[in-house]
Amino acid sequence: MNMTDFRKNTRSLMKLAYPILIAQLVQTLMGFADTVMAGRVSATDMAAVAVASSVWLPLILTIYGLVMALAAIVSQLAGAKKFHYVAKATYQTAWIALTLGLLLIVLYYAITPLVIEQIPLESHLKQLLFDYLGYIVWGGPGFCLYLVLRNYSEGLSHTKPTMIISIIGLLINIPANYIFIYGEFGMPALGGAGCGIATAIVYWVMFVSMFIYCYVSKKLKHASLFERFYWPNWLEIKEILTIGFPIAMSLLFEVSLFAAVAIILVPFGAEVVASHQIAINFSGLVFMVPLSLAMAVTIQVGYAVGNNDLAKAKEICNYSLILSLVIAVGTALLTIALRYPIAEIYTLDRKVIELAASLMFLASLFQFSDAIQVISAGALRGYKDTQSILYITFFSYWVIGLSLGLILGLTNWIIDPIGPYGFWIGIIFGLTTAAILLAWRLSIIQKRVELAH
Repeated sequence: MNMTDFRKNTRSLMKLAYPILIAQLVQTLMGFADTVMAGRVSATDMAAVAVASSVWLPLILTIYGLVMALAAIVSQLAGAKKFHYVAKATYQTAWIALTLGLLLIVLYYAITPLVIEQIPLESHLKQLLFDYLGYIVWGGPGFCLYLVLRNYSEGLSHTKPTMIISIIGLLINIPANYIFIYGEFGMPALGGAGCGIATAIVYWVMFVSMFIYCYVSKKLKHASLFERFYWPNWLEIKEILTIGFPIAMSLLFEVSLFAAVAIILVPFGAEVVASHQIAINFSGLVFMVPLSLAMAVTIQVGYAVGNNDLAKAKEICNYSLILSLVIAVGTALLTIALRYPIAEIYTLDRKVIELAASLMFLASLFQFSDAIQVISAGALRGYKDTQSILYITFFSYWVIGLSLGLILGLTNWIIDPIGPYGFWIGIIFGLTTAAILLAWRLSIIQKRVELAH
C-alpha cells in the first residue's frame, strides 16, 4: 500500500473513529465527575460510588457487548443495500436490550434483601452503595435503548451523534450531581448515592436525544426505523444473541481479569493496590484510542463484506493494523516519558508514585499487543465471526495471563515471587497471545470468505 492510499484510508477511518473516541472519553469524565463530587462530601461517599461503579460497569458493559452485534449486522446490510432489513434488526436488538434493562431492576430488588446483610462493609458505606445502585438501575432501560440507537446510527456510518449526545450527557451530569448530592432546589441531600439518580437521568436524556436524532435525521431516512413496527421474532433474536453473546463475554473476560488482579493484590497492601489502580486507570484511557479505531473498523469491514468487496475489507484490516501500531508507538513513548508526572496526578505518596511508574513502563509494552488484538477483534466482528473472539480471549486472558501472573507473582516455581510485577508480565503475555491468535483467526476468516465467493 502506498502512502497516498494509506493517508486516504486513515482519513476515512479517523472520520468514523474520532467521534467514538470523544464519546468514550466523555463517558470516562462522567465517572471521574461522580468520584470527585462524591469525594468532596466524604471519603465514605467516594468509596461508595467507586464500589457501586465496579458492580454496575461489568453489568452494563455485558449488555453493551450484546448490543454491539447490531453495528456489525447493520453495516453488512448497508453494504448489501438491504436497508429494509436494518429497521427489523434494530427492533429485535431493542427487544433484547429492553428486556435486559428491565431485568437489572428486577435483579436489584430480588437480590438486595438477600445479600445486604451478608456484605462485610461499614453500615453507612453499605447504605450509600445500595442506594446508589437502587437509583441507577432505573436508568438501565434508557441506557440500553440508547445503546441500540447508537449502534444503529454507527452501523450506518454516522458516529458524530454519539459524540454530541455524550457531551450533552456530561453537561447534564455535573449539575444533576450537584443537585442530588448536596440537596439543592428542594431535593434531599443524598451524598454519593445522589450520583445514581443523576446518572439515571443522564441515561434517559441520552436515549431521548438519540431517539429524536434518529427520527428527524435526513441522513438515516434510507433505513428509517419509523415506517413500520416489529414485534419480537425469536429466530432473529437468537441470531443477534449468537453474534452478540461472544462479544459481551470477551469484554467481561478482559474487565474481570483486571478486577481479579486488583483483588488478588489486596494482601500486598494499600500502596500496591493503589499503584496497580493508577496504572490500570491510565492504561484504560490510552486503550480508548485503539478501541475507537476497532469500532470504526467493524463498521468499515462490515460494509465492505456486505458489498462483496472482499479486497477492500482485507485492505481495511491491513491499514488499520498498521495505523494502530503507529499510534501505539506514540502512546508507548509518551507513557514511558511521562510516567512519573502521570502518577503524580493521582497521588503525592512517593512509594505509590515509584511503583505506579514502574508498572506504567510495563503497560507501555503491552500497548502494541493491545493494538493488534483489539483491531483484529474489531475486524472479526465486521465479518460477524465472534465465537472465536470468545474462546481466544478466555484462553489468552484467564488461562495464559492470569495463570502466569499467579505463578510469577505468588510462587517460586520459575523465579522468586515478584508480586504485582508478575501479574503485569502475565497480562503482557496474555494480550500478546490474544494478538497472535486473533490476527491468525482473521487471516483464516479472510481466506474462508474469499473461497466462499
